[in-house]
Amino acid sequence: MAKLEAAEYESFETTKQIDEDGNEFWYARELQKVLNYSKWENFSKIINKAILACKNSGLDIGYHFPDIRKTVYMPSKANPKMIIDYKLSRYACYLIVQNGDPRKEIIALGQTYFAIQTRRQELADTFNQLDEDNKRLVVRGNIRQWNRLLTEAAHNAGVITDEEFAVFQNAGYSGLYGGLTVSDIHRRKKLKEKEKILDFMGSTELIANLFRISQTEEKLKMDPTSTATEANDVHYSIAEKIRNAMIDMGTTLPENLPTPEKSVQEVEREEIKKLRDPKIKLMLDE
Repeated sequence: MAKLEAAEYESFETTKQIDEDGNEFWYARELQKVLNYSKWENFSKIINKAILACKNSGLDIGYHFPDIRKTVYMPSKANPKMIIDYKLSRYACYLIVQNGDPRKEIIALGQTYFAIQTRRQELADTFNQLDEDNKRLVVRGNIRQWNRLLTEAAHNAGVITDEEFAVFQNAGYSGLYGGLTVSDIHRRKKLKEKEKILDFMGSTELIANLFRISQTEEKLKMDPTSTATEANDVHYSIAEKIRNAMIDMGTTLPENLPTPEKSVQEVEREEIKKLRDPKIKLMLDE
């Protein structure tokens, strides 16, 4: 069941798009497939319900449900066909899964996924007011997105195989952590074999790594390399500069920051539980 949920959660992530302004969105036609609706006619009814819910909430339908036209070519027909699609905001997707068929397991998973993503954005908007665990939740979510962008940039820069990517990752950590590799940091944090070091970082350490990841991605896009070795050098150099800046400012170096007792997954599960708990009943309801 856990593997199923992870795979389904990943399907929501992989169909997510980012526009030129950095805003995330989902195409309705792709979301239809993820949610196991075989016919557009049935899925469009769910969209219409979600649009009505958006309108009743007083929010801008044009922002959350902008419609677009697409041209498709049918195998058995010479002339192309024009179809309608939507660029859905996260909130639009949330409304859709809330109005979906509750008998579908993927709908239940979608409700949890988009509820957490919506909650994560709400947390990001008030980041400075958050407690430490919720700050970790926000930054770790950002790192997941930036790591995907870095993976793509590294691949375009010449990092192709899994082995090359492992070396590339180690180069970044080594530059930021004074020569420590991923394995070194893993042992230093006293983690179990399958536990990920990013999931056991406090918000300060996560932010340092987010800066490493985002700046390396930007550098590789601006100044493309042609070999994995060159990309490794860029990753190490960016990370080392961030480390040196921390030294100059007199802040605690990342390897000396405390390791949280709870993983980000534990924090996320606690947030899910809060979302699923029924609201406190008011006396007026009795």
